[in-house]
Amino acid sequence: MSHFSLKSLFGAVFLFFAFSFGLKAQDGAKLFKQNCAVCHALTDQKLTGPGLAGVFDRAPKGDWLKNWILNNEKLIKSGDAYANKIYNDNGKAAMTVFEGQLTDKDVDAILAYVKNPPPPPGATAGAAATGPATEKEEVKGGIDPLYLLLGAIVIIAIIIGALRSVRHSLQNSYNRKEGKAESEEISFSQEVKQWMGGHRRLVGVFILIIGFAGMKSCWNACYDLGVYYDWETQKGYQPPQPIKFSHKLHAGDNEIACQYCHNSVEKSKHAGIPSVNICMNCHKGIQKGPQYGEKEIAKIYEASGFNPKTGVYDGPQNPIKWIKIHNLPDHVYFNHKQHVVVGKQDCANCHGKVKEMEVVQQQSPLTMKWCIECHRKTEVAMEGNAYYDKMHKALKEKYKGQYDVKFTVDKIGGLECAKCHY
Repeated sequence: MSHFSLKSLFGAVFLFFAFSFGLKAQDGAKLFKQNCAVCHALTDQKLTGPGLAGVFDRAPKGDWLKNWILNNEKLIKSGDAYANKIYNDNGKAAMTVFEGQLTDKDVDAILAYVKNPPPPPGATAGAAATGPATEKEEVKGGIDPLYLLLGAIVIIAIIIGALRSVRHSLQNSYNRKEGKAESEEISFSQEVKQWMGGHRRLVGVFILIIGFAGMKSCWNACYDLGVYYDWETQKGYQPPQPIKFSHKLHAGDNEIACQYCHNSVEKSKHAGIPSVNICMNCHKGIQKGPQYGEKEIAKIYEASGFNPKTGVYDGPQNPIKWIKIHNLPDHVYFNHKQHVVVGKQDCANCHGKVKEMEVVQQQSPLTMKWCIECHRKTEVAMEGNAYYDKMHKALKEKYKGQYDVKFTVDKIGGLECAKCHY
């Protein structure tokens, strides 16, 4: 019995440590992809920073690696010999200071992952995913409503003409029977004028109803007005790009943050299109992709003038002509910084699940109606937001003890025309 208990105890301890290490390695893989993989490879290949193969043999023992990751600047300024050697050997390129962003446990998880990296994927690992069609198939079916309306008008006109003719014939038959002179047939327009002259109040009411209905239909047309009059740029727009770039692979599988490539999204009105230099931060070392091999990455090298054989930028540079997908009319003002930083909105709220898209497409209609409905249901992110601290304090004092209010964007001027239209 005691032997069984001891065996069970050892088994439980083993499972605990194995499970803990598994979680740590898993967390380390995620943290490494998010913070380190952009500049460092797990092999000896140099990207923006040196390769990490054998780093535990090269670096000083103890907590040196942890201290370097958390605050390399502090270590360099302290006069540490190896820290200054790395700094000088890599052209004095500044490494990100992760102190405040990563905890000690985070760094331990990253180092555990680097110490036991996953095996390189085989040539047959994962069949190349077939991306969605880059050219939309235009499905045409049914009849245009305008043609139906015109057809209905023609049919009604024919029926009215026939009925008028029958009525005139019956009237003359009656006149002949009564010995009266036959009446001359008047035109339809003259008959309408005579009717309107005898029913002025009713005509006035009709004019008011038609006027209001016209204004309402005009408003509805503006409310649902999309990006442009070209319906191709509406929801579902998915133009073929000059380079086949998989957001699913980069943002989804590799967990590269949107802000790394679209680095002005938190600083300006525009999210920005990534420059070729951002692509080269990784692809200076990664020359073959899991889906398209070397073909698409070669286009990046051509654009940057990079020679992968010599590792030198010795060729002419050519801009990559990316096709913009999410467009707004010129008279519409939209500020990414205001929504992402102040409003604390996630990119997916407007752009959809980009992390699952091989080829990005417009998921939301981006109409005025869609924006207004979002402003009506989205609560203002006031707590802990310095932009709204003063307003939040005033509102809490004003409505203290009365009732709980959900302060959505429309309640702070989110529906004012001038907010979005110059």
